[in-house]
Amino acid sequence: MPPIKKSNKQYFFTVEGETEKWYLDWLQEAINAELAAKHTVSIRSKVEKNPLKFAKGIPIIDKVEITHWFDYESHDHIEGFLKVLDLLKLANSLTGKQIKYHLGYSNLTFELWMVLHKEDCNAHVEHRSHYLRNINSAYDERFTELGTYKHESNFKRVLRKLTLNEVRDAIRRANRIMQRHEENGVRPLEYRGFEYIRENPSLTVHESVAKILQDCGLL
Repeated sequence: MPPIKKSNKQYFFTVEGETEKWYLDWLQEAINAELAAKHTVSIRSKVEKNPLKFAKGIPIIDKVEITHWFDYESHDHIEGFLKVLDLLKLANSLTGKQIKYHLGYSNLTFELWMVLHKEDCNAHVEHRSHYLRNINSAYDERFTELGTYKHESNFKRVLRKLTLNEVRDAIRRANRIMQRHEENGVRPLEYRGFEYIRENPSLTVHESVAKILQDCGLL
């Protein structure tokens, strides 16, 4: 008896850098290789720091949901972070488009999300470079700087060490981080209809990953 053909679900992302795109490419491949998945997925991601530019160029006139992944970086970069939220708001208001942009941020950076696949990462960090130790510990690597870790061949080697079970672990750890903020009375700030937490670690990138897994019956 031939296998039942699965329906395909599409997801759209704009991302700040190449590592985020490579991660989403890996996630698509991992889900599509999973026999237990109810659907196959097409995760269409584009490296584009300006979500408004991307939204204007979309030929789709039907309703479409997009998630923008980017880094909070630091309090010194707050103006840049809020500028992106301005762009997301404008993208959601484009005439003739039915676009709904969702916020997926990492505070401080996407390295936090990568570490959470393997281990807890609950400590406050002052600079993105401080994640290097966590990356090396989590993936049994010896990178000397983040730039080396982000090199395509190195990052894809890291991705090959991941499983969907560890994606579920990362979602659980990320939820716990955000739950802990709530328990400690840390309230999210709101800007342009988007919520974020200034204190690190904090993140919402896991929410879009969780939705994909839930849609596929994998969470």
